[in-house]
Amino acid sequence: MAHNFDQIIDRKNTNSIKHDITQQVFGATDILPMWVADMDFATPPFIVDALKKRLDHQVLGYSIRPDSFNQSIIDWMDKKHGWKIEKEWIRFTPGIVPAINLSVIAFSNPADKILIQPPVYHPFFPAVTDHGRELLFNELQLNNAGNYEIDFVDLENKLKDSTLFILCNPHNPVGRVWTLDELTRIGNLCVKHDVIILSDEIHSDLILPDYKHIPIASISEKIAQKTITYLAPSKTFNIAGLGTSIVVSKNKNLLGSLQKQIDILHLGMGNIFGGVALEAAYTHGAEWVDELNKYIAENIKYVNDFLFENLPQIKLIKPEATYLLWLDFKELGMDETALNKFLIEKAKLGFNKGSMFGAGGEGFQRMNVGCPKSIVVRAMDQLYTAISKI
Repeated sequence: MAHNFDQIIDRKNTNSIKHDITQQVFGATDILPMWVADMDFATPPFIVDALKKRLDHQVLGYSIRPDSFNQSIIDWMDKKHGWKIEKEWIRFTPGIVPAINLSVIAFSNPADKILIQPPVYHPFFPAVTDHGRELLFNELQLNNAGNYEIDFVDLENKLKDSTLFILCNPHNPVGRVWTLDELTRIGNLCVKHDVIILSDEIHSDLILPDYKHIPIASISEKIAQKTITYLAPSKTFNIAGLGTSIVVSKNKNLLGSLQKQIDILHLGMGNIFGGVALEAAYTHGAEWVDELNKYIAENIKYVNDFLFENLPQIKLIKPEATYLLWLDFKELGMDETALNKFLIEKAKLGFNKGSMFGAGGEGFQRMNVGCPKSIVVRAMDQLYTAISKI
């Protein structure tokens, strides 16, 4: 297989969040949008073909998920991550963010405390506060080598008061792939303090060379019994618009409590095309994903090399996973308002501002390089030109 990741696809005027609401988000329509976490690559042909085949049937009535749906997930997790799961551990959910919100309702009570690790994926914040729960923060620490670490002393202190811990593995936006040692320490501390782990592993297939994703629930039986894992093919295969995800847990009580919330709100049906796409992705997608990760790695290398050679005042926190880059702009000496204004009005670039990811995000921007390399080159050129005029 040789997929053409260099192909430019015009997404304007297709009701694309990333491309068609820049006026509302950035106050401009002439920017290069590199913000929302979906890619600008074509959805793989084996998924498109499966969707076309289903559409050719011409009847789109109520449907069930066949055994092959679960089997594709089981086989993918085993093949890609060495995690042997069973059909009984899997439940459908209509997206990971809804599933985390439902889990907060299912596994905690109003006024309970829930721990997260900022700077982190911003929907975690309202998933807690919108339901009357209290947020606790175990802020990630940026060391002198430019890598993020966990403050385990603070983590344990906060876990003592927590009901739930929302883990981002791999981490968005800082790009960490947590090691076996780190995950084991996290898991054992949660077991020790009777804290349920909500492990968002949506980026688990987007792993860069020399790194390996480890599902935290695969480490030990006792950690598995405290964990519910959130998975989806949406980021990996660029099918986020199909609203299809799953949760996996060996703990029947956790699954039962979550399923009750799904049933109460009648969210378990899903849609025909989401199930077809997931099954096609996990059945036929291994080679495509390998190619994708190599291409993303080249895009990241280009950004890293360009900044090092031309804009050393901007630091890339070198990612270990995802197509999302965490860029440190603090040496420019601008506050966030000035930096955002500069990037939009002078560089004509639409990034995610760092503060939206919580404490520790100030002075940073998140950049999406899940796009043809020519777009990345253009973005770096625009950034260089703008900074050279300061």
